[in-house]
Formats: sequence, C-alpha cells, structure tokens
Amino acid sequence: MTSFPEAAADVAAGGDPRAAAAGVVAAMTPEERQWCLDGDVPFGAGLADLATGGYHKRPFPAARVDRVGVPGFAFSDGPRGVVIGPATCFPVSMARGATWDVDLEERIGDAIGKELRAVGADLYGGVCVNVLRHPAWGRAQETYGEDPFHVGEMGAALTRGVQRHAMACVKHFACNSMENARFKVDVAVDEVALHEVFLPHFRRIVDEGAAVVMSAYNSVNGEWCGQNRALLTDVLRDEWGFDGFVISDWIFGLRDAGPSLSAGLDVEMPYRMVRAQRLGEALASGEATADDVDAAATRIVATLLRFADVLVAPRPGADVLACPEHRALAREVAARSAVLLRNEPVDARPVLPLDSAGLRKVAVVGRLAAVRNLGDGGSSDVWAPDVVTVLEGLREALPAADVVHHDGSDVDAAAATAAEADVAIVVVGYTRADEGEFIGTEGTAHLTDLMPGADDEDLAERFAAWVAAQQPDPEPPADIADVSEVGFATGGDRTSLRLHPEHEALIASVAAANPRTIVAVVAGSAVVMPWAGQVPAVLQSWYSGMEGGRGLADVLVGDVDASGRLPFTVPVDEADLPAFDRDADAVVYDRWHGWWKLERDGRAAAYPFGFGLSYTAFQLTSAAAEVGDELVVRASVRNAGSRRGSEVVQVYGGHENAAGTGRPARRLLAFARVEVEPGAEEAVELSIPIERLAVRDPERHAWRVEPGTYVLDVARHAADAAAHRVTVEVKPPAG
Repeated sequence: MTSFPEAAADVAAGGDPRAAAAGVVAAMTPEERQWCLDGDVPFGAGLADLATGGYHKRPFPAARVDRVGVPGFAFSDGPRGVVIGPATCFPVSMARGATWDVDLEERIGDAIGKELRAVGADLYGGVCVNVLRHPAWGRAQETYGEDPFHVGEMGAALTRGVQRHAMACVKHFACNSMENARFKVDVAVDEVALHEVFLPHFRRIVDEGAAVVMSAYNSVNGEWCGQNRALLTDVLRDEWGFDGFVISDWIFGLRDAGPSLSAGLDVEMPYRMVRAQRLGEALASGEATADDVDAAATRIVATLLRFADVLVAPRPGADVLACPEHRALAREVAARSAVLLRNEPVDARPVLPLDSAGLRKVAVVGRLAAVRNLGDGGSSDVWAPDVVTVLEGLREALPAADVVHHDGSDVDAAAATAAEADVAIVVVGYTRADEGEFIGTEGTAHLTDLMPGADDEDLAERFAAWVAAQQPDPEPPADIADVSEVGFATGGDRTSLRLHPEHEALIASVAAANPRTIVAVVAGSAVVMPWAGQVPAVLQSWYSGMEGGRGLADVLVGDVDASGRLPFTVPVDEADLPAFDRDADAVVYDRWHGWWKLERDGRAAAYPFGFGLSYTAFQLTSAAAEVGDELVVRASVRNAGSRRGSEVVQVYGGHENAAGTGRPARRLLAFARVEVEPGAEEAVELSIPIERLAVRDPERHAWRVEPGTYVLDVARHAADAAAHRVTVEVKPPAG
C-alpha cells in the first residue's frame, strides 16, 4: 500500500490501521514525513489571519500530504460549541457538569460533532477536563468540576457524542489549572497525587477512545508538558495504551523541536514554527531520529485511518448550525444546569417557583440581565448568531406581568424600582473581562525566540489562496461588543472569589427594598456568598449559552424543576481552599482540594459538592451493596412532594483505613440522575468496577486494590447527613 485511499480500503476490510499506516509513511519522502509534524499554515500569515478573526472563520489544517492522499485533519476548538460561526452556543462545560447527566452531555457532543463537520472541521478541541483545583482559575468554566471521577464521566460522554461525526481531542495534558502563569509555571506533583487526582479523568477519556490528546503549556516536575516523556510516552502510551496522536497547545506549546518529538509529541500546532526552524538540526545532532519522525507520522496516519469511515461521511449542510433542534437542546441544558442554592419562605411560601398568575410587576436588576454574556473570550468563544438574555427570557415567560429592568448603576434607583415590584430578580456576576483564558503578552516576552523568520513565499501564497477559497467569511454577531471587542478578551485568573463590591452593594440594597429578592449568579465556578442570608433565594446560573435566558426563566417560573447540582464546593471562606498564586513560577499540587480538603480539615462548606435544592422533596429510603465481579449499589429514591422532579444519587466511599494512609477517606465512586413522579419511588442500581477502588502504589508504579472493609455513603451530596451508610468486604485479588 502506497496511498492513503488504498490503506483506508484495507482497514475497512479488517486490516490493521497501524500496519496500513506504516505502509503509507514508507511511501512518503523524508520531507513529507516531517511535513506531518506541524501545522500546514505558515507562522506569519497564520498569525495575521488569527488577529483578524480567523480563529472564528476557518479550521486549522495540518498533516495533509496530497501526493499519497493523506487528508490530514482540520481543527476547530470548543467546548461550549464550535468556534467557527455562526454556531450553537451551549452553556459552558461547568454548567453542563452541574446537570450530572451523561446522556445529556452525549447529546450535546452529537450536536457539536454535526456542526463541526458542517464548518469544514473534523477534529474537535473541546474536551477540556483539567480538574478544578481552585475556583479562581480563569478557565474553570471550560471543565466540568473539581472531582476527577465526575469530570471523567462527563468528558467521556462528550467524546462519545462528538466521535459519531468527527475526532475528539482531550486537553490539556496535564496539571493545567492556572492561566496567568501558564507559560512559566512548574507543577511539582508526586506520583500518587498525579495518578489519583490529576490524571484519572484523562485515562477515562482515553479508554473511551478519544482520537487525540493535547499537551499543556505548563511544566510538570521540571519538564514542559509538550516535551514531557514521562507524561506523553511512559504514562499515556506505555501504561494506558493510547494509540492516537498528540498535538501541542497553540504557538508556545513546545520549546524544543527534537526533545518534543522524541518525548512523544506528534504535531506542533497550529503553525510551522519551532520544528520548521529547528527539527533538521535536531535530527542532525541526534536529539531526535528518523525513527521518531516515522513513529509520529505513523500514529497520525493510523488515527486518520481508524476514523476514515466517520470522516468520509457526507458533511451536514450549513443549516445545521444553530438549528432549532440544537437551540432547543441548549435551552434544555441551561434549565437543567441551574443550581438552586437557597429557597426560603416569605409569608409561609418559598419564593420559587414564581407564582406567575399572581405577578403584576417584576423588577429585573443588573446590567448582566440584558447583555450577551456567554463566557470566556479566548479559544472557547462561540459566535452565536443571537443570544436570549435573562430579561428577554422572563418577558417571554411572564407575558401578563410588567417586567421592568434597571441596570443597577444607580443603587438607590435600582432599589426604588425593586420596591415597587412583587418580586425582584438580581442578576450579578462576571463576564469575559473578569475570567477566562489569559490572552496577552505578559508572561510570553521570554518566548519570542521561538518565533520563526519570514514565511516561505510559496507556502504563504498557497495559504492565501486557501483562505480566499473559504469565502465568504462569517461575520461576528452585531451584539458581541456589549461585553468585549470582537477579538480575544484578556481574561485570566480571578483575584477574588467574591462578587464585585458594587454587586454585593446592589444585592444588599435591593434585598432591603423587597423581601422577595432572588439572586442569580453568573460565573464559571464558585463564588463566596457572605450576603446569601440577606435574600430568600439564590441560584447559580452560569454562562448559560444562547438560550440561557429562556432556560433560567423555565426554572424561575417552575416549568422545569430546579435540578442542577454543584460540580464543586462553595466554601464559607476562600481560606478553606488551597493557596492560589496566579503569578507563581512554581507550585506544588497535592491530594487536597475541593470537598476532599474541606472534609479532611473539618471545615463545613457553605454549599457542598453535589448539593442543589429542588421544587419537590426527595428522600433516599434505602441502600444496599454487594460485591461480585463488580460492586453493585442499589438504592431507592422517593419523591415526597407534589410535582415531578430529578434527583442525583451519589455514592462516596473508601477503604476503612484510607484516612490513615494520608489519602482522602472517601472518593466519589458513582452517580446517577433519576426522574421521579410525585408520590412515587424509583429504584437505582449503580455498578462500580472493583478497579475503581484501586489506589496508586508508588513503589510498584502501578495500581492495587486494597482488600478489606469499604465504607460507602449513598447520598444526595458530599456532606449529606442523611446518607445511607453500608459496608462491603473486598477480598484480595485471585492469585
């Protein structure tokens, strides 16, 4: 076999993709093999295109070799939708994490996969699963939460959905959870913390069949992730058996041409940059070898062959972008993700859901209620064609009421508006100016020597012709300037977990003026809420996508049950969390963050991991467990209220002696979302592979399941005092 089409036919007939790929690579010239190892776009022309909105206008091509028919791949980012517009903007991943609904996330992946193909891309870079070590992380909104098991299950579901139509890329590998220092920080982490906290979700998604892994900018244990052999080869390939290919993060994702290749990074993205300048020298000096080149090219081609049947399927038409079906899905997710944190009675009745029939006047307060506010303005930005704001959603949902708006800029005037209303809804929080991917020159000045010289003229002309063939370019939405310029926003890590002082003052003033005050907090992760006791109702409403206003209104008026559950811990005080220095040069990552840390330290959360209120009343009525080939937990959930609702059954557990080994006493082992009719009871069965109980043995550099007694809590959240506790005996493995 000397061509990709011949190899694809062989694989379709049952041939081995790796062997077929080796045949194609053997037919390539040395120059063609090296061409596969970075993006197809020249650096200067590509950077100029990026600066004028190209990120949102066309995919990034790489590894195309026409002479032997290798199609290469075309990358588009995520995770809240396809970034080449106009596309459906779903709620951010953290919001979707709050649904605890893997089936729903798989449906989102399916929709994104279709839209990805429609814009000409076939590799989706939106499976972002770095765990939330600290809520101040600017890109917190792009992941699913603080717990590696929960994050892994959600990321695997997204991967399954996307890969019905395209390839999925999981990122950023690994220990990438701070923004401002991401180009310089070294993360020191021991083997146990690395494998038990910061890697298991990646392994889960690799086991699900993810095609591609993206390395991170930061270094781990003294070596940059883009050339970290311990991560890219020893763990990813040798221990986990990953058989896809690895790409770098954008522009500064690797520092050295030869070491990155020999370590196991296959493609430098997105431009011809470090390797185009220096790989020849590295090969001549022995820093990398021709065998390294062949191995990387073979991994790329083999992956394309494994997905050939998917990638040759007809592309959907442009009418799939932001189509009614996908917008309806975005609305469904926005409603299911809203987390009701507080719902106290006023005049003997909980404030929520709203009594729509009895409302004459509703005050909606806060600038964020009436602007486009979809979240991060970096690589995950989506050019949604239009956005339904909270104000618009409420006016649709309450047509008989006078829904008035005050932007909150004058606190006294806002309070006066609220005082005249039956209920006041205050929308506060953040925008892309407050948190998101860090985009700026600060912290990258020392990397200018990585930038190549002038573009090859022939390559630049070919790129210009390719761009011209993509016309017409999509136009940015007209209302995007409401929160930022059309280009990338600066973003970065938060400096505080509190709301802006003016937002806290606005809440206090409105609450004093109207006892029926509801606060909706827009944020990508946890917000410390010392003001919560001043108001009867609080919701975490997220960057909730293009249908977010309708989704939130669906919950506020009670058309949809409040069913979101926190994917992280909201502390009473930021001091209860790990230290966070967004300008650090070096940091130690240990086993303790989020609910694990609070539980170890004996600190109560303001709102615990997995917590969320409902409009009905749930009870866990029974729980039992047995051990066979798997650990099986059975529970019953009763809806003691008067309306249908959703509950998330969560299983936490660990070896009875776990705390004595310096590990968390419990881990999240399983969860399931269940719908229950009023007055009914539903049985839930959760199967837990015995291997999920394993811990990392640093002496053997392997996993082991400790025999003995395991204590399981079947609960509604991590701090559930009404959890059902059961114990099981796990025997030593046979042999």
